[in-house]
Amino acid sequence: MNKKVLIFTGLISISLVMSSCGVMFGGSKYNGTIKVKDHPNAEISVNGQKLGNGQVTSLFPRNKPLVVEVKQEGCPTKTQTFETAFRTGNFILSVFSWGLIGIGVDLGTGASFKPAHRSNSAIKKLTDKNFEFEVDYSDCKK
Repeated sequence: MNKKVLIFTGLISISLVMSSCGVMFGGSKYNGTIKVKDHPNAEISVNGQKLGNGQVTSLFPRNKPLVVEVKQEGCPTKTQTFETAFRTGNFILSVFSWGLIGIGVDLGTGASFKPAHRSNSAIKKLTDKNFEFEVDYSDCKK
């Protein structure tokens, strides 16, 4: 019986040590919905990968900016980059609650970042894990 309690205690300790505030409250990826305003047939590619037309939802890593390319037949291609921002609040909580291990986990997994919704009005924060990106494709008159 003591061996089971020791194993259980060890597993709980490892799980606590190997997580951090940013990973627990947001994770290393987020759900992003990309909408092309008034163009439901516009092809959407993110970071060089075609995802769909008009509106797409996918998981994106927190530590990399989104490079969204929109194109529609007869219109110029538009590329828009949505930058990331540092998650200061979660980082501070990681420092106080998990110390150096928490900092390492957050930085290593990318959980220390988020889309820069405060500095870019085209990004809407719905929750800590859900963001909406609106691409203005007004150059396309079709």
